[in-house]
Amino acid sequence: MSKPPEQVKVEVGDYGSITALLYEAEKKNRAGITVILGHGAGANQLSPFMVTFAQGLASRGLDTMTFNFLYSEARRGAPDPKAKLEACYSAVIAAARKHKKLKGNRVAIGGKSMGGRIASQVAAGDEEDLLGLVFLGYPLHPPGRPDKLRDEHLPQVKAPMFFIQGERDTFGSPNELRAVFKRLRITAKLLEIPTGDHSFKVLKSVGMSQTDLYEMVMNEITNWLNSIST
Repeated sequence: MSKPPEQVKVEVGDYGSITALLYEAEKKNRAGITVILGHGAGANQLSPFMVTFAQGLASRGLDTMTFNFLYSEARRGAPDPKAKLEACYSAVIAAARKHKKLKGNRVAIGGKSMGGRIASQVAAGDEEDLLGLVFLGYPLHPPGRPDKLRDEHLPQVKAPMFFIQGERDTFGSPNELRAVFKRLRITAKLLEIPTGDHSFKVLKSVGMSQTDLYEMVMNEITNWLNSIST
């Protein structure tokens, strides 16, 4: 049984503070990598999806940190404005870099849906020396609005990017992402989840249990981060 995560208080400038959770890597295979994952717009860091991935990546040797954005920490429903979301994510990165248990680690960032998008915006800005970015269902556009693309900043991201995208994702299909990569001349890794939706939930026809699917995705993330850290 894995030990419970450590609570970390993170100050976000004049905005107040939020709670982050550090899931320490298994010492036997610790990779010296910190993975920071932001949650999606409609759930906080304690959602089953976020906890599953945090625990699973930690068990694979990756120190993993999740956190609540300011609005979810305050139990508000509507996400904060762009600047506030980005300030919060940047504060968590700074806290992870200073944490005594994580010093010396390479840092990768990303998250589920909105959390991953904000990570990409931070990476496209002033944040430097990132190992890579991991997107657990990138929200390329609002459902039903393929004309409202959220891709203009992606060419400014210097670190390697790994997109995991469900075949049935209404926020953007794998084929839509491939078209964006080609148009913007972006080199990125893409893992397509057959029959998967925005949370990687798959149909029975795929012949794989949901648990096995998540395990496969976490193995792919771990292998990729280890490969680019050497």
